[in-house]
Amino acid sequence: MTILLTGATGTLGSRILFSLLEEKFQEIEHIYLPVRERKSKTPESRIATMLASGFAPDFIKKNSEGILSKITIVPATSLLDPKAFLGNNRITHFIHSAGLVNLSTAPEAKQEIFEENLEFTKRIFNTYKSLIEKFIYISTAFSVGNMEGLIPNDYLSNEPKAHRNHYEASKYATEKFVMKASKESGIPVQILRPSVLGGNIMDTPSFFISKYMVFYLFAKFFHRNTSEDNIRITANAESGLNIIPTDYAAKVIVAVFDTKIEQLNIVHSKTTHITRGISKILEAVAFNNYKLTKNVINTTTGFESKLESFYYNTIGIHLTPYLTSKPCEWDTTVLENILPMPTYNLEEYLSDTIKFAKAQGFKGQQW
Repeated sequence: MTILLTGATGTLGSRILFSLLEEKFQEIEHIYLPVRERKSKTPESRIATMLASGFAPDFIKKNSEGILSKITIVPATSLLDPKAFLGNNRITHFIHSAGLVNLSTAPEAKQEIFEENLEFTKRIFNTYKSLIEKFIYISTAFSVGNMEGLIPNDYLSNEPKAHRNHYEASKYATEKFVMKASKESGIPVQILRPSVLGGNIMDTPSFFISKYMVFYLFAKFFHRNTSEDNIRITANAESGLNIIPTDYAAKVIVAVFDTKIEQLNIVHSKTTHITRGISKILEAVAFNNYKLTKNVINTTTGFESKLESFYYNTIGIHLTPYLTSKPCEWDTTVLENILPMPTYNLEEYLSDTIKFAKAQGFKGQQW
């Protein structure tokens, strides 16, 4: 088994790498990791820092020599030139976990988001299609759009509902491309769709996540607010937050990437009630000057405070479409047969993840 994994330094990609090394070590002959240079850090130093960090599993630390012998770090600039590092080798599993997570709805952001997610994936697939045996694309459970009711694993048989932003639309367009390319090339494809990522639930340290995004940004915004202003937060009281622990998502991906499953949503079978979820988040950062409303708040309706104006002109633009989503749930029958979700209290987990992030100063890992 020879694997190429993109996004290995990312939130999910790093956990996928850890899980691959822990659970498939004997089966893996080699792993290629395309990594960008970052400021003064070389690709090699970034991976070395990640593997030696206090957040890496004990298995990684205890078997560092054997692990490093199986890894080839590839400068990201060479990714589209496989002859530069593959030689005569072939890739049995290309796991494409890299992508741009940008929830902007601004028209000017669309081109960059589609370029990073759709067009880049097209170039990758077309470059490697004669060199790979399987292509695994890590998408998002929200590529289905703002859908109500029970959501199945198959998103591609029917057109999705309205997408909330360019990110969702770009991921769905990429899924369609990948599946079409699979049929044309004969290369098996698998589309795996994690939900919103939260901190560890099985691995140590508990509640750890390498980068704070989405609902963490909501918490960070109010944690850093020092004004006494009140704010109205628009939310649909019938909706919910679907959050999946990153370590669980990674373990599912490793459990299924070598199976014949074509599409799989990696989601929680239950959502955290939106009202209680927001309350838990704000309670964890000690912010109390708010009330929830179903009313739309924007420049047309007017703002009641400077904080309210700041919120709706910054993160509120990106998060309100999720806080006001239609109520839905995902069919997790197949998922639960692959790896049962650990039992835990959703509201306590949400509160503890925010407390962990707060203790870390909402600062992601610098590797």
